[in-house]
Amino acid sequence: MTNPDHTGTPAATEYATVHLVFELSKATWKLGLLLPGSKKLSRYAIPGGDLKALTELLTKARTKVAGCGKPVRIISCYEAGFDAHWLHRWLTDQGVTNYEIDPASVAVNRRARRVKTDRIDLDQLLRTLLAYLRDEPRVCSMVHVPAVEDEDRKRLNREREYLKGEQTAHTNRIKGLLHAQGVRNAMPLRRGFVASLDKLRTGDGRPLPERLKTEIVREHERLSVVIRQINDIEARSRTELRAGKPGSPEAKTVMLANLKGIAMIGGQKLVNEAFYRSFDNRRQVGSYFGLTGTPYNSGVTERDQGISKSGNARARTIAIELAWLWVQHQPESELTRWFHERVRNLKGRPRRVAIVALARKLMVALWRYLTTGLIPAGAVMRPSL
Repeated sequence: MTNPDHTGTPAATEYATVHLVFELSKATWKLGLLLPGSKKLSRYAIPGGDLKALTELLTKARTKVAGCGKPVRIISCYEAGFDAHWLHRWLTDQGVTNYEIDPASVAVNRRARRVKTDRIDLDQLLRTLLAYLRDEPRVCSMVHVPAVEDEDRKRLNREREYLKGEQTAHTNRIKGLLHAQGVRNAMPLRRGFVASLDKLRTGDGRPLPERLKTEIVREHERLSVVIRQINDIEARSRTELRAGKPGSPEAKTVMLANLKGIAMIGGQKLVNEAFYRSFDNRRQVGSYFGLTGTPYNSGVTERDQGISKSGNARARTIAIELAWLWVQHQPESELTRWFHERVRNLKGRPRRVAIVALARKLMVALWRYLTTGLIPAGAVMRPSL
């Protein structure tokens, strides 16, 4: 095992550093503990979520190292996954410096049959953590852990997205049940739809069968509940936007909604999924959305593999949707002119490729707009919400 106490580093000269790695699962947590000066990784297993056992292990590690005469610190890491961010916050409250590793960013053995066990994974995680602490380039990517408020703010958008899917499913089921009886062009969302079922006739002129009608009524009741919940979410969102303070995510949403082509829902999704956090430059913006290019150049082979898709999938989806809306509602903007000069009369795939490139440019322009107030060139504003 690699010795983590590197000569001349703060970890070697100022602190006695304990390294802790987790392999998390629902039933059992596997832990690897490396004490200062040791080359052997001690392994432990505790029930999943057992914070009492974890606290005892942290206390035991601190006690063992306390006699070295240096301040003790614990650095831990685990792969982001099912347990999300709560464990990171708990470890931070216990004075532990914790990192969440993006699992997809860790290099693995590419042999045809890769050996994978919890023991091997703990060793791999420790090697990755030590290399990252040595500032080795591109060892892995660490997950940006949002504040509790920022994470909770996403719930309205994501719940609404889920409910819209439910609404579509209930609506399509009702239409399908009626279509099977020869009733076409049914409109379950129209007022008075349930009352109209008594007057409907099947394709061969009969009234709707009683059990079928009862099933449709129950399905429509579920649809009505979903619609009511969607309306409640949107009403709450409007209330929060009106009460937003300057510089808050709500204020950023209003700024985006003031641009023609970006409505309240689109702006709110964009802020809650991406622009709640800060970026240092346009490359970080493109990388977060997964809109950066991935060229492949090896020997005589040279090709473009398209965008990386390694960022936030929800943010990337709304970015591409807003790019299409931008072309439609901002025809005189510089970005739209760039798009039309590039695609001209082309249809199909070239147009879709160009809209993805426009989405990246648009996200960078909106990031600058939110941080500096610089309106995208040629963009048309509309009255504030």
